Amino acid sequence: MTSPAVLDRISSVALSSVTLPLPTGISDAKVFTGRQRPMTEVAVLFAEIRTEAGLAGIGFSYSKRAGGPAQFAHAREVAPDLVGEDPSDIGRLWTKLVWAGASVGRSGAATQALAAFDVALWDLKAKRAGLPLAKLLGAHRDSVRCYDTSGGFLHEPVERIRDNATRALESGVGGVKVKVGLPDTAEDLRRVAAVREHLGDGVPLMVDANQQWDRPTATRACRALEEFDLVWVEEPLDAHDAEGHAELARALATPVASGEMLTSVAEHWELIRAGAVDVLQPDAPRVGGITQFLKLATLADHHHLQLAPHFAMEVHVHLAAAYPREPWVEHFDWLHPLFNERLEISGGRVHLSDRPGLGIALSEQARAWTVHSVVVDAPR
Repeated sequence: MTSPAVLDRISSVALSSVTLPLPTGISDAKVFTGRQRPMTEVAVLFAEIRTEAGLAGIGFSYSKRAGGPAQFAHAREVAPDLVGEDPSDIGRLWTKLVWAGASVGRSGAATQALAAFDVALWDLKAKRAGLPLAKLLGAHRDSVRCYDTSGGFLHEPVERIRDNATRALESGVGGVKVKVGLPDTAEDLRRVAAVREHLGDGVPLMVDANQQWDRPTATRACRALEEFDLVWVEEPLDAHDAEGHAELARALATPVASGEMLTSVAEHWELIRAGAVDVLQPDAPRVGGITQFLKLATLADHHHLQLAPHFAMEVHVHLAAAYPREPWVEHFDWLHPLFNERLEISGGRVHLSDRPGLGIALSEQARAWTVHSVVVDAPR
């Protein structure tokens, strides 16, 4: 005879907005085309959800350059709608929160704010089960291929990028991505050639133009890049130009990757339906959390796409491990100070831990960088 199910209720939601400083200003192609300033910090929104039974889950979202205060403000507005709810009803709660803020839409900053709650609820559910999140979802593997991006930005001279690549590979990372998209495409090609020569032919190498090419420039640049045997060329065009991406994907032997800047399932579906990408790069915090990411993963698998989630590897290693096709995750060292734990990286792969849930806890440094916080413990 089985025991009756144990139901629980959310007793409080703690929100904190953390400003993570970066050691140096970060520049990709958007800076060199004059569209953005160098990035000096990342705003991270944390949600800590506690229940009457004494369980707790943690989740986060983030914003670069702008949007952090908006995410915190929206999360604070809708958080009371979680108090008193059953934390197991994650899909229903996501929909409830979307409708609570329906007047500001179902994408962008509004759903990015909801992502922190959604990730926390999944972390909580996995902890209740005593399982790493990947195992709760149904893992296909215990480790995932990873590549480094944090050492390949355009503000770095190519000599330093080569040194950064060496350090990344020696640390156990399996591939290297470098930024392109400079106004002078010949300089892009020179930098990529230097990195490929330094790495040799056997090391996976990716490039990322951060949406800064128009269609003719992208076609010429990508054809010239084919000689470097790239794993993919990322965001060669505006993220919403599904037709242009599709034309480029058909014309190239090199796989085309995109998706990180899209903030809903619907936007990703436009890329998938158009045949615009070979590698889909959704970002769980940007699309509204794990609940929405899982919908995208199903669509991507149905269309035989590769998967390479953007940023936030602390969340994405679990989601990638549960994807049927061999994926990649993106290694950044920026978020390390925020957590007490480190993911194990060796042999070109990041390994799942045996800790339940996401397997992370906020560090004292993250607490010290908190600029706004609130605890919500009463329903609306």
